[in-house]
Order: sequence, then C-alpha cells, then structure tokens
Amino acid sequence: MILYLDMMAGIAGDMFLGALVDLGVPVEWLKGKLSAVLDGFDLRTEIVFRHHLRAVNLYVDVTDHVTHRHYTHIRQMIESADLPDQVRANALTAFKHIAQAEAHIHGKDIETVHFHEIGGIDSLVDIIGSFLALDYLGVDQVAATPVPLGSGTIKCAHGTIPVPVPATVAILKGLEVRGSDAKTEIVTPTGAAIVATLAPQFGGMPDMQIEKVGYGAGKRDIGASVPNLLRLVLGTPSVVKNSADNILSDQVHVLYTNVDDMSPESLGFVMDRLMDKGALDVSFTPAFMKKNRPATRIEVICRPAQLQVLADLLLSETTTIGVRYHLCDRMILKRESVDVETSLGRVIAKKITSPNGRARIMPEYDECKRIALDRNLPFYQVYEQILAESNPLDRQTGRS
Repeated sequence: MILYLDMMAGIAGDMFLGALVDLGVPVEWLKGKLSAVLDGFDLRTEIVFRHHLRAVNLYVDVTDHVTHRHYTHIRQMIESADLPDQVRANALTAFKHIAQAEAHIHGKDIETVHFHEIGGIDSLVDIIGSFLALDYLGVDQVAATPVPLGSGTIKCAHGTIPVPVPATVAILKGLEVRGSDAKTEIVTPTGAAIVATLAPQFGGMPDMQIEKVGYGAGKRDIGASVPNLLRLVLGTPSVVKNSADNILSDQVHVLYTNVDDMSPESLGFVMDRLMDKGALDVSFTPAFMKKNRPATRIEVICRPAQLQVLADLLLSETTTIGVRYHLCDRMILKRESVDVETSLGRVIAKKITSPNGRARIMPEYDECKRIALDRNLPFYQVYEQILAESNPLDRQTGRS
C-alpha cells in the first residue's frame, strides 16, 4: 500500500496518529498493542471540523506524568518490547533522530542526552502507535509533500525559542521543506522524526488507485490560510499505462555496499539473513575498491517498508561502515502463486504472464529441492520434469 502525506498545515505525532485512525486503524486495537509496551495512558478520539472538513482529533490522556527520560531508557524499552521487527526498527530510528538532534544542540553525548517534552508518555504513544498503525494498514511505500514550516516563537522547557524549534530543524536536515504563512509551530520534533524515519519520496501524489482518505486534526490555531489538518491518502500502485496490460509498476529500494574483508561463508550467511528479513533479491558482484583491492558488491532489493531493517542488518552483519540506497521505479510481469499437479506430486509454482498474455509456469526452487531430496533424484531432472509437465504447450512446440 502507498501512503501519501499531504502536510498542508504541518505534522505532529497526534495529528499523524489521528489521521491513521481515520483511515481505519481501531483505537481499541492500538490501546491493546501499546499497553503491552507502555502504561500510564489512555486513548480517545473525537470528530471535529476544521474549515468544514471532518477530521479525527486524537487525545493521549496521561496518568504517568514523568516527562524527563534518557534516550538509553527509551531505546532499551523499545528493544525489549514485543513489537513487529519493522515497527521496532522504525521506532528506534525515530527516537535516534531526536536524540542526535538534542545531543548536538545541547553539546551532550547521545547516550546521556535526556528528553523533556519528547520523553513523555504521549510522545512514546504517538511514535510507537504510528508505526504500529502503518503496519496494521500494510503500508510499504510513502510519498509526501515538502514539509511546511511555521515562524515566530514558542515557550518550552528551555524558555522562549524560535520556530521551527532547533530540534525540528536538525531532524529535518536533508529533507525537502518549504515556508508557510503559519505564525506558530506546525511541525513538532515528533512529527519531524516520523517523516525522517519514513524517508518519503517528496513531490506530487504518485500514480495510485485511492482506497481511503484520512484527516488528523491539530489542536491549536495556527493563524494560516489552510485548516490545521494533516491529510493521509492510502492507495495501491497503478498499473503501467501501455499496451502491455500484464506489466505492472511499483517502486523498490536498492541498497548496496562494498566489502573487501569478508569470507565467502560469511557472505552466504548474510544473504540468507537478508532474504529471511524480507529482501526481494540479493546479489553479489565482484568489484575493485581503492588501492585495487578485490571486493564484493552486495546489492539488495526490498520494499520501502523493509529499508531500515535491511540497512541495519547490513551494518551489523557485515564489515561495511556505510550503506548507500535509492528509490527505484521498476516494471514487473504479472505473477501469482499456483498449485500444480505433476507426476512427482502437487508442487507450488509461479505463474508468470508475459506482455502478450501468454502464461508460463516456473517451479519454485524450494519445491524442487524438497522433491529431489525425498526421491533421491538429481535436482535438474526434477526441475525439468516439473517445467515440462506444467507447460505442455512449450513441450509440444519445443519452446523453452
């Protein structure tokens, strides 16, 4: 699913989570998932209207009023929580963005920095709840408008500071922003951290079939020409508009790095780990690095939702000290999983439809391996027999 963030009036954690609830994430489900991680809060919503537009206003009612938490405490809490891998990775990344910004601003080490307002239960609920909600909706691709920024000053725990606040500016470094006519804060550090973690493609709405639209309401008068709302548009990727109806279009992330000091056995293990964590494909290519050192280029293709998990894995399971990545458009043939009856039994295969509409059946490797081991047959013989029996037309015409 594609999620498009229309940040007409900025973004805050409660606005984002409220809009996700408006898209269909049940509040009671959110409470249940978050209560396994945190306590001292309750969630409630109300329907409000901004410029006659209906929106969800989400409230985090806090009974645990501790607002000062160290980054290390929050990190340990998230690491030990029972959360899906991608949700945990995103939550850790969001708070790391905040911690790095705070550490730089206040001249402290990231491990000892503590949060003021951002360390409260409400911020934890906003961030962790948002990534749980994205997982619930099946979002794996994100696009967004450039982030609009307000102006003026606000009062906080450190006194009166300029808008956008220093933490927000630091977190948004490297992302696309624009000015607005709002005379107050419209992007909070929590909202900025969510955007930075999602790393959206900035620009207009991508080609998609819209499924749902959700609005989350802000809680202050921003003094701007637009309503204080965040609009989220949820949809599915569009099919490429050309003569080949069986060619589909989507976007993937491509990650790559070079290593020159890992054994083949270690690289094989890394490939298995990457595939287990959701990579669509992994490839190794011989390369030469500086000083003519022979090396291996590791390239990984993945859905946008798996980017952070797989980047973390590359940085922890290989000797590399950096990973490059980019968003990539691709065209793919229509495919589906099918069960095929053969003389070797029922097997799972992939049905692939070519641009001219002709279908071919390709046996899955794991199925061929299973049968080869069970029947003590050569792998190639099993593969060719299933291929021939699944594609009788090819067998008759001699095509392969």
